[in-house]
Amino acid sequence: MTTMAELTRRGIIGIVKVKHPPVNALSYGVRKGITECMKKAESDPAIQAVVLCGDGRTFPAGADISEFGGKFAEGPDLRSVLVTIENLRKPVVAAIHGTALGGGLEVALSCHYRLMHTTARTGFPEVALGILPAATGTQRFPRVTHLANAIEMITSGRHITAKEAHSKGIVDKLVSGDIIQEGVTFANDIASKPYRHLMVSTRPVIGAENAQHIFDEARKRLASRAVGGPIAPMMCLKAIEGAVKMPTFEKGIQHEADLMYLLMTSGQARAQQYAFFAERAVSKWELPDGKTNSRNTKPKAVKTAAVIGAGTMGTGIAMTLLSRGIPTILIEQDQKFLDRGIAAIGKLIAYQVNKKRITKEQAQKLHTLLKPSLHYADLKDVDIVIEAVFENMDIKKTVFRKMDALCKPSAILASNTSNLNIDEMAAVTKRPGSVIGMHFFAPANVMRLLENIRGRQTSGETIATVMDLSKRIGKVGVLVGNCYGFVGNRMLHMYGAEASFLIEEGCLPHEVDQCIKVFGFPMGFFQVADLSGLDIGYKARKGLGLIGKGLPERFRFGQRYSPISDIMVENGRLGQKSGKGYYNYGKIGGRVPERDPETEELILNFCKKHNIQRRRIAPQEVMERCLYPLINEGFKILQEKIATKDEEIDTIWMTGYGWPRHTGGPMYYARNFVGLPKIYERLLYYKAQFPDSKHWEPCELLRKEAMQQAKL
Repeated sequence: MTTMAELTRRGIIGIVKVKHPPVNALSYGVRKGITECMKKAESDPAIQAVVLCGDGRTFPAGADISEFGGKFAEGPDLRSVLVTIENLRKPVVAAIHGTALGGGLEVALSCHYRLMHTTARTGFPEVALGILPAATGTQRFPRVTHLANAIEMITSGRHITAKEAHSKGIVDKLVSGDIIQEGVTFANDIASKPYRHLMVSTRPVIGAENAQHIFDEARKRLASRAVGGPIAPMMCLKAIEGAVKMPTFEKGIQHEADLMYLLMTSGQARAQQYAFFAERAVSKWELPDGKTNSRNTKPKAVKTAAVIGAGTMGTGIAMTLLSRGIPTILIEQDQKFLDRGIAAIGKLIAYQVNKKRITKEQAQKLHTLLKPSLHYADLKDVDIVIEAVFENMDIKKTVFRKMDALCKPSAILASNTSNLNIDEMAAVTKRPGSVIGMHFFAPANVMRLLENIRGRQTSGETIATVMDLSKRIGKVGVLVGNCYGFVGNRMLHMYGAEASFLIEEGCLPHEVDQCIKVFGFPMGFFQVADLSGLDIGYKARKGLGLIGKGLPERFRFGQRYSPISDIMVENGRLGQKSGKGYYNYGKIGGRVPERDPETEELILNFCKKHNIQRRRIAPQEVMERCLYPLINEGFKILQEKIATKDEEIDTIWMTGYGWPRHTGGPMYYARNFVGLPKIYERLLYYKAQFPDSKHWEPCELLRKEAMQQAKL
């Protein structure tokens, strides 16, 4: 095995350097290497103190994720390594640069001193993976920083800067020079000083005198988020509680290990780790032909960009590009709308300054990168243009004709459509290979998901460029095929249809939403609809011919249809933007939803008009009817090769639609929490109950896989 840690000496200081690029993850080889180097340093009489550091760009950044869910290789586990470091008969200085996360921070906490470069970051992200810092992290951390700090950081998974780490007592000194030389200089200063009292395991918990109050407050805070949520935050809290209540450090470690075992066997940890890997898997895209993929296709350089449309989406997209240093032209056809867009971007930049996320100098740089314009001719030199105009095919075709005529031949032409046919737009250009969909999610400068839609003729180079750009601008880019609604919204339509039918049959909006929130979504369907604006869906349905005179009120094209949302819009109830939708928000633009008697009366009157006998509907039925058609549609999407793997669908739903990560996304949930035979059986049941809704027809791919799973 290649040496993953080496021991060198500078005078009386031994330097143990971890060498496992790119992030010096704490793999078996690293753990073994650190242990061996520490023992050599201990036995070398010329060495009086040791500096532990990382080669390349970072201190050991954390656990080796390739070992997640598998059996650890033979050799020292991380806790054994930490014991070796802490009990060394010479002082050990952690010299931290880059990132020290999770296991990396636990390593640092086992050292007697901690130096940190001013640009470094640290934290315990384990909770996001459904686990806790189980190599003594929950026991050591409240012994170097206040108990309240330890609880907040571990239960949230928040990363902090070097400055904050120093202010919280997590590190002893901040440095700005070469991290190894700074470590050696510091080690020379302390080499002859007593250090055994600095062993973290022997220190008392900071803030233990107020522990009961601190834990009670933390428990209340976590409980308010726990309905339908992951169990890991509360287990982290219980583990930290052991640092205070257990009679010895060793008993606390055992308590920590017991809770870790509970988490690892809960199913949630596996789901959250799947979610972690799924998000990385989607960057490895491949076309259905199997020939063109991320490995054999190079992206073009994108140095300049343009956005057409200075509305909410356009300004959000422009802000996203600007924040990554990409000079961006913002095009509008009217000075008033352009000024409004410039002002909106200005507010977004000012917000970043107020939150101290950027400096005033950086804000000024962002302003200089923006070029507002009323002239399409200014597009002539940009590398990519993203149109974000009104969601209407005729308007988009007009814009694409202009882009095609004025942009340089190598420019990529992209549409921010959420539903419309990319091939239809490409057909009006002379460069269909350079046309692609880039479906940003509102607010575009905040939401991480970017659904990239390949058309029939979109080239591999165009796809590679947009997928690379997605990563560059901080988005999770997922490549999908072209159909109405693509992946996310296509599945959402099934969910929305059943949610609407449920309020016809007996539920009220808040009852449906509550069931979905108990499942783990941050908001239910009707609250999300109000947030987005009910008029958005209304216009889309009108464009599809679902709204108009002479149509049967409860059927469209031979299928069951609920017009309740249409009636809401026609009565001026647009959601938050009008102060009233499915809920009452108290004022225009209000954010707090309250039950609205007017909405409920509207629903009840509709039912009376159509002689619908309302009934009590159990929460389980609500959950199944909202989620199972969505899952069925996901299998259809796989069958049609709109998506090529489960991870693409799951990542879209977890990052763009609020699907709870601790269930792994709709496809993972169906396979691992419910089981495909059960999903298939319930689809057949509801198909018999509701024959006028075609979305209950089980997908053939789902049927086949359910049969295979049932046999196993």
